[in-house]
Amino acid sequence: MVMPVIPFEKTLADGAATEGGRRPSLIAAPSAASPELSDRPRRRTFTTAYKLGILRQVDEAGPGGIGAILRRDGLYSSLLTDWRRQRDAGACEGLKAVKRGPKVAEPNPLAAEHARLQRDYKSVTLRLQRAEAIVEIQKNQRGLTPPVGVETICAILATEGSGRLLFGGA
Repeated sequence: MVMPVIPFEKTLADGAATEGGRRPSLIAAPSAASPELSDRPRRRTFTTAYKLGILRQVDEAGPGGIGAILRRDGLYSSLLTDWRRQRDAGACEGLKAVKRGPKVAEPNPLAAEHARLQRDYKSVTLRLQRAEAIVEIQKNQRGLTPPVGVETICAILATEGSGRLLFGGA
């Protein structure tokens, strides 16, 4: 059925506001940005109860009912597929929201022991260097090697980088 065209008379009062017998569409000017609205869109999140409720409605829906539910709530059929897989995989645990972004690494339980062992190794190495220097001094006092003074030993240890540790330096 075709609608008949009704003749339209232009009057001076409304002549400027019409175009070809129709009023022009008015486009509202963009409103000022509200400080409460964020510039960046946010991803929708669904609670477990909401997901289970939608799945229950979809399971009970008759022919054409699933599409109506999806249109009503603005959902995609792929969400239903994902939610069903999650529900089948682990009941309600599979439907809980997963935190997005990089995962926080679990602290290594051996890290503290490793740090302690490194400190112990450094202190034992230092004690060994001190003991070797003392033995070297004692050998020189017995006359097994040419006599070496304390200054010479300090110079030797300083070139090795451990002279200050031998005599109580920082």
